[in-house]
Amino acid sequence: MLNIRWLLVFSILWLSGCNALGSPELGPDGKPLPKIYKLNRQNVAEVKFRMLDAVNALRVAKGIQVLEFNSELNAAAATHARDMSIQNRPWHFGSDGSSPLDRVARVGYEKVFLGETISETYESEITTLTAWINSENTRDVILDPRANELGFAWYQERNGKIWWTMILGGKSLSMVQ
Repeated sequence: MLNIRWLLVFSILWLSGCNALGSPELGPDGKPLPKIYKLNRQNVAEVKFRMLDAVNALRVAKGIQVLEFNSELNAAAATHARDMSIQNRPWHFGSDGSSPLDRVARVGYEKVFLGETISETYESEITTLTAWINSENTRDVILDPRANELGFAWYQERNGKIWWTMILGGKSLSMVQ
């Protein structure tokens, strides 16, 4: 009798785990629920450099110079990612009405601002980059041949939603024709 109970418990546990390998869990709208990509403090550098490497691989494939991180652009990106979360909307303007140009000026960036890409998602940085590359407007920013610096940051809410921001910049103003 005890063996039958254990067999029954084991069978129920085994069957309840089958959905993890099968079809995704669906929401009330019939669409698959997002899988939360959990970021933690231990992998901040790993995520940043995975994005930088992926962006540079795309740029090299197009014969464009690679990018390097810029601490000022990273700071501007981090500020905006957090601010989008506070506003609960992905857009290029800050809660104080600031534009991307305003934000890079505030952090002391003295070179040319070339563009900003943003996203609101539950997905990884690579999935987000794929979506950006598949959109002409954001692809043009990421593959801008004038760019040589990158700022990249995110803010993740407790519910798992991630607000991504990438900012690209270029040579100093005196070098622009």
